[in-house]
Amino acid sequence: MSHQTALVLGATGGVGGEVARRLLARGWTVKALNRNPDRLSSAEKASGIHWVQGDAMSAADVAAAANSASVIVHAVNPPGYRNWGELVLPMLDNTIAASRATGARIVLPGTVYNFGPDAFPELHENSPQHPVTVKGGIRVEMERRLRAAADAGTPVLIVRAGDFFGPKAANNWFSQGLVKPGKPLTAVSYPGKRGVGHQWAYLPDVAETIVQLLERADALETFAIFHMEGHWDADGTQMIAAIREASGNPGLIVRGFPWLPMRMLSPFVPLFRELAEMRYLWTTPTHMGNARLIKVLGTEPRTPLNIAVRETLAGMGCLPNALAQG
Repeated sequence: MSHQTALVLGATGGVGGEVARRLLARGWTVKALNRNPDRLSSAEKASGIHWVQGDAMSAADVAAAANSASVIVHAVNPPGYRNWGELVLPMLDNTIAASRATGARIVLPGTVYNFGPDAFPELHENSPQHPVTVKGGIRVEMERRLRAAADAGTPVLIVRAGDFFGPKAANNWFSQGLVKPGKPLTAVSYPGKRGVGHQWAYLPDVAETIVQLLERADALETFAIFHMEGHWDADGTQMIAAIREASGNPGLIVRGFPWLPMRMLSPFVPLFRELAEMRYLWTTPTHMGNARLIKVLGTEPRTPLNIAVRETLAGMGCLPNALAQG
């Protein structure tokens, strides 16, 4: 797959950055749109990515950056969930327009938010999508627009996964719910009910899955959707155990999640509002099976949970040696 070019929108983020690094390692040329390339870190500037100044909200900028690209990875999101309704869909429309002009395949990292309780507990790629949240509704509309683009000839790949976590993940339950970034581990705040399963997705595994599917692009449908199983925590205890192991403290305190204060503050804090809306995913088991993915890849990329959690906590500055290095 060498000598191909990918444009990554959101390359400074968690999943976008992981996909970009893996494509580079496979010999791809990787371009990335950034509003202020001069402000990138020295590591980002030296990463091998070709940074292009521009804004994902500008159709002209995206079209120019997509020139010669065979893939556009659409992994860009407004920071802190701000102005989702106003920004997310226009950014996707710009990606779709650029792909129509170039013939590039659009790649979208998907989530479980598309689905409502009527589709639980076992979710398949074609399960009905009746979300009960604003964010879920936006996700459904994103996929609807991508399906319309595919029907018109634009190839699309969507990889849905559970709640993201990883060393460089930004807005996610792990770093904004379970632990506090940049601080020693003194307790874990767990949002779910005891005995209720929950699905997690380690970002490097998500990126590796996307890249392996792109390496088999010739065998994919024009509109291809796959579910990852990731790490299925069947009763809500495995993630806690992995955090305790990484901390070196098997007796690390586990507290309940402050749902009530979050609901009270949600009218004033957009992030709290979005998190509070997702409570239903913590009270009912929701599981995405990976049978379709296995048929194509043979196996799903899956880092052992204890290693994935340790790397995540180290990247967040929550382990003693990571804190000392920071």
